[in-house]
Amino acid sequence: MNLESFPTDRNKPVSALAFDFGTQRIGVACGQSLTATAEAVTVLRANDGIPNWDELEALIDEWQPDLFVVGLPFNLDGSESELFRRAVKFGNRLNGRFHKPIYGMDERLSSRAALEKVAVSSRGKKKNTAIDAIAAQIILENWFAELKNI
Repeated sequence: MNLESFPTDRNKPVSALAFDFGTQRIGVACGQSLTATAEAVTVLRANDGIPNWDELEALIDEWQPDLFVVGLPFNLDGSESELFRRAVKFGNRLNGRFHKPIYGMDERLSSRAALEKVAVSSRGKKKNTAIDAIAAQIILENWFAELKNI
């Protein structure tokens, strides 16, 4: 998994699926580099970090991304967490199954930012689901912003 690089041709428009990795849920967002926008798509259930690969394949078939961006949950001090290592493993599995470039994006505080975006009226499981997908959206928006600033 290419953790710190961006595509060599940064001027070529790309579509991407982004993932907010978790052991129980994986938030998914899609977006376009041309507009540098992303939208929350869905949340996949995960069993100890392993998604239903058939559901994921259906999303990939539907959205036809050029590449994947996986949120990397560093600790606040910048060190790698156990969840970071598992997110990298998830990214490597994505690459192995779907043969598309994988990029990592620091996701520190993306869940907090997602919480701020979720309507106050959302409750319980629905709220958690929205947070995971919105966190993936924020990860992808941040990746597009970094891509433009290189």
